[in-house]
Amino acid sequence: MTVEIIHGDNLEVARSLPDASFTLVYLDPPFNTGRSRTRTDSAAPRTGERGTQTGFRGTGYARLRGGVRVYDDRFDDYEAFLAPRLREARRLLTDDGTLYLHLDYREAHYAKVLLDALFGRECFLNELIWAYDYGAKSKRRWPTKHDTILVYVKDPDRYWFDSDAVDREPYMAPGLVSAEKAERGKLPTDVWWHTIVPTGGAERTGYPTQKPEGVLRRIVQASSRPGDRVLDLFAGSGTTGAVAAALGRDAVLVDDNPEAIAVIRRRIPDAVMRSGDPQG
Repeated sequence: MTVEIIHGDNLEVARSLPDASFTLVYLDPPFNTGRSRTRTDSAAPRTGERGTQTGFRGTGYARLRGGVRVYDDRFDDYEAFLAPRLREARRLLTDDGTLYLHLDYREAHYAKVLLDALFGRECFLNELIWAYDYGAKSKRRWPTKHDTILVYVKDPDRYWFDSDAVDREPYMAPGLVSAEKAERGKLPTDVWWHTIVPTGGAERTGYPTQKPEGVLRRIVQASSRPGDRVLDLFAGSGTTGAVAAALGRDAVLVDDNPEAIAVIRRRIPDAVMRSGDPQG
């Protein structure tokens, strides 16, 4: 299967793509947290190197000593940033296509209102909760240990969803079901318990905000078929492309951060690279 990497502004690239090109669109935009984040890159440290690069809507990516990447994902107007990209995502979906928008708790509710307006409330399929247990835990409130993934379909009467293709998970109380059911496992619900990418895990690239393959695998299995095309406009470390290729789907990955492009090319060496300049 073919994975295509496009280096360029994702809105410009999206506008250059033809209508109804993808069965699945996954978007994992920078969270509008209003704070900086750091993540150590153990895979490719850049000791002694300094520099900054600009990502979407002025988002800063900096390389600091020791290979720690720092990024700031504050936006002046997050809705103005998201809306045109979501509009393009809808245009790019096939009639049986599905959009997955991955956000944190700060923006998920605002984004749902926006998606209801763009897609129509009847096209809302699910609010998925990806729950994990990692990092500091506040003692002044309930610790926030989940992300939200909003799922919308292009046409509520025609969308593709294959529950039989999804990896199943163990029953929490296997003794309450038959041995056959316990062996097969149960269909996941809209709450997904899955660890983050382990520090020493084989799939870890060191890229900030890298999502685990297990989460993307479930999405790709359910909402696309072998041979379908998958789009990720915020490709980051390339997890969507790696999973899609392994499952027999074609993928288009878009990012304007040179570090992301470098990570993806190392991770998916057979991917096809092209510029995001519509004129070039």
